[in-house]
Amino acid sequence: MITLTTGAERRLAAEHWLLSTVQDRKRVRAEWDERPFALLPCGALFAAVRIPSTVVQAAAGSDDQEDVDHYLAEALMEGPVICDRYAARYYALVPASTARRWDVPDTVCLGKGSELGVPRPGVTAGDGTRMYWSVPMDSAGVLCPPYAVSQAVMVGRYRSVTHG
Repeated sequence: MITLTTGAERRLAAEHWLLSTVQDRKRVRAEWDERPFALLPCGALFAAVRIPSTVVQAAAGSDDQEDVDHYLAEALMEGPVICDRYAARYYALVPASTARRWDVPDTVCLGKGSELGVPRPGVTAGDGTRMYWSVPMDSAGVLCPPYAVSQAVMVGRYRSVTHG
């Protein structure tokens, strides 16, 4: 017998995983109901690499949101990425240990002691919100490989210099 996991079940698992970073889960759920994101602590289950949108767009070779999202999904091996449209930044979720050794120009790795605005799993660009999942968190605990994030940033930096 083949057992299939639905998208809704995967989103719920990802939501529970994200909620495990806080003690007051009701607060986070209330924040997700009131606004497009909730503040979650970095450093225990995940860290977040903050990347300027100009670098991401240069790497993608486009400023079209759909093209950029598709590029990130491929380049970061389907690892989860959050887009903050107003701040013009992307946040690639990586293993928490990444923050201790991250040293990639034009980026910051948010680790222990940092908080990140995280949209409820399932929020996409089409929802028109300030923050959305550029690459959805497909499963609990599945994160971007740090080397892939580093490589995408370096590609974006190179293209922004060579194509100005």
